[in-house]
Amino acid sequence: MEHKRKTFSELSPLTYCISREKEIAKRHFTDFLHKVKFAKTIQKDKLPVSIYEHNSLIRRRLGNVDMQLQENKAVNLTLASAHINGVLIRPGETFSLWTLVGRTTARRGYKEGLTISRSKTGSGIGGGLCQLSNLIHWMVLHTELTIVEHHHHDRVDLFPDFNRQIPFGTGTSVSYNYLDYRFRNDTPNTYQLFVYVDGEYLRGEMRAAESQPHSYHIHAEGEYFAREADGNIYRNGTVIRDTIDKQTGNIVEQQTIRVNHAKVMYDMKLEGEGC
Repeated sequence: MEHKRKTFSELSPLTYCISREKEIAKRHFTDFLHKVKFAKTIQKDKLPVSIYEHNSLIRRRLGNVDMQLQENKAVNLTLASAHINGVLIRPGETFSLWTLVGRTTARRGYKEGLTISRSKTGSGIGGGLCQLSNLIHWMVLHTELTIVEHHHHDRVDLFPDFNRQIPFGTGTSVSYNYLDYRFRNDTPNTYQLFVYVDGEYLRGEMRAAESQPHSYHIHAEGEYFAREADGNIYRNGTVIRDTIDKQTGNIVEQQTIRVNHAKVMYDMKLEGEGC
């Protein structure tokens, strides 16, 4: 059997760190070169118009994952969201999660939380912040803002659904700083993002100086599980975003934002397969 040759980053923990720092340096250089205008102004006073709100349960049972990692995630989310809460995204500005949050180190108070890498779960300092980028992404999908960087978790379905509120496939993957979540304000409107931890929930709200002419509805279509020729079960479906004219209530555009074909990584049986 032919073995896949390891990349430099896979040779050892040291080479992984070297590769990671190289990618971080490349991102800083690229941002400097392109003179990206980042959103950095924090304003506690709320802009007048509420665009969309969403809450996300923090402590969830995820397979056999140690619940202490969920407790630590609550700490990490509290620390990170404080650097974002109230940020203004003015016309022409780009929101960058990592530009605002910075490095998630133990020295800054971050704890070991759940991480996902190469389709596997693990743990690391600052883990769990995908939940923060997930929440922000879900709210941005309900605005006229332009998503310019968004990464997925490598087309895998890692955990069974647990009180799922949003369609599968609308999540994000982030890692400081070369896997970022970014969106740009290409409108004449000013937006404002609030995110904070309140007891059991990570809470978010997108506000703006003026109302939007459209509302948005994101939904899944054609969802099903199927066992394929390789013997594995895959989760399939399409995620659609409807753009709705507020005055008429008519759908003026339908956009496919995700086609799911995700390998199921947990034990499950399809109907009719028996015990």
